[in-house]
Amino acid sequence: MKIYTRGGDTGETGLFGGNRIGKGHERIEALGAVDELNAALGWANTQLSGDWLRERLEEVQHDLFAIGANLAVPTEKDAAPDANLPLGRVGVLERWIDELDEGLPELRAFVIPGGAPAAAGLHLARTVCRRAERALVRLSQSYEVDESILAYVNRLSDLLFMLARQDNQSAGTGDIEWVKP
Repeated sequence: MKIYTRGGDTGETGLFGGNRIGKGHERIEALGAVDELNAALGWANTQLSGDWLRERLEEVQHDLFAIGANLAVPTEKDAAPDANLPLGRVGVLERWIDELDEGLPELRAFVIPGGAPAAAGLHLARTVCRRAERALVRLSQSYEVDESILAYVNRLSDLLFMLARQDNQSAGTGDIEWVKP
């Protein structure tokens, strides 16, 4: 199978079902943002040392592929396809956040992104996640986007924040607190 098809040379790309749309379409912007988030998580995962954290990020990456598949199905405002996310995935993210929160010091200030290499990568992935969320919200204003996708991506940014805090604590760095000038 060839990697290149030449089908996108004119600024369009294909969706599931054969429909073609412009590469600047809000659906492709959302798909691209989710793909970029998945790549950022893949890189951050190479920096992690704990199996628990790596396994969680790999699960999230699989979920993001399911979200991407959902977004690649053309829909009108009243006809969203299933999200392809198993029921309860948002709840799973919330449980992981709660588990992490139990073992971390209470937040008393804003946290500056950085610290250990993996934590810095997770903070970067968190900002990419927020951008993906904004792209999904824009898409949802014109087309149907399953509410579970919006909730999942919103919760995912919280999880990435907590994972970064956990990695910094494990590395002995701790949170880098913002100090008001």
